[in-house]
Amino acid sequence: MSLGQQLHPHLPFLRRYARALTGDQMHGDAYVRASLEAIVAAPEEFPAGVDPRLGLYKIFHAIWSSSHLDDVPAVIGPDGQEAIAQARLGRLTPLPRQALLLTALEGFTIDDAAYLIGMDASDVEALVEEALHAIESQTRAKVLIIEDEPIIAMDIETIVRDLGHEVTAIAVTREDAVREAMAQRPGLVLADIQLADDSSGIDAIKDILAEFAVPVIFITAFPERLLTGERPEPTFLITKPFQRATVKAAISQALFFDEATAPA
Repeated sequence: MSLGQQLHPHLPFLRRYARALTGDQMHGDAYVRASLEAIVAAPEEFPAGVDPRLGLYKIFHAIWSSSHLDDVPAVIGPDGQEAIAQARLGRLTPLPRQALLLTALEGFTIDDAAYLIGMDASDVEALVEEALHAIESQTRAKVLIIEDEPIIAMDIETIVRDLGHEVTAIAVTREDAVREAMAQRPGLVLADIQLADDSSGIDAIKDILAEFAVPVIFITAFPERLLTGERPEPTFLITKPFQRATVKAAISQALFFDEATAPA
């Protein structure tokens, strides 16, 4: 199989990465094109002894790092969630942005990312942490917790506060939840289904969403009540008992794509 045939399946993913890295489709495609031209001009210089995809990204990084500008366009073409994500990534400085995208978007290991960037694995891990903290600082939000079990509510509250968010209230009934939501207008709601007075967290969320848009994460021991296909199913659904890391990831993901916390 020729080198071109080996690289062909990876080109769409390299274009995706280049677009996310530069913040612009035109510029991203230009870097991909320059990388391919370099490979065609000197195939003997293609990295030997590594996976073709890894070699392709290595060539791309050599081209990009030798000519890129630190500034990423603040205004970009895509609309909706993609535009929000690009705006957040554009706020990161180049090296943390590379490390985060290579590991989180492209699925490379820390060691592979270290090879591509030309740094030690420990430095790449630090860059990923730096990027995540920077994104979290962009997504501070007021959070309403709807949960009638005190111990679980306290655990969720701790997770939320550890991420740097403010907990506006812990509601234990549908009525409480709607009242607190109307009073505080939270930027995120974490909701159970079965509430203290046998009211429904689903109904509470429907009442809230009828008044204003807000991302919602359901945390429940009864996921089948939400996965019926009969009502709009939630984007974020966590099953009890939950892992703290799962809740943290869901919170970060929900706020990452939320227009209300998008960078100006």
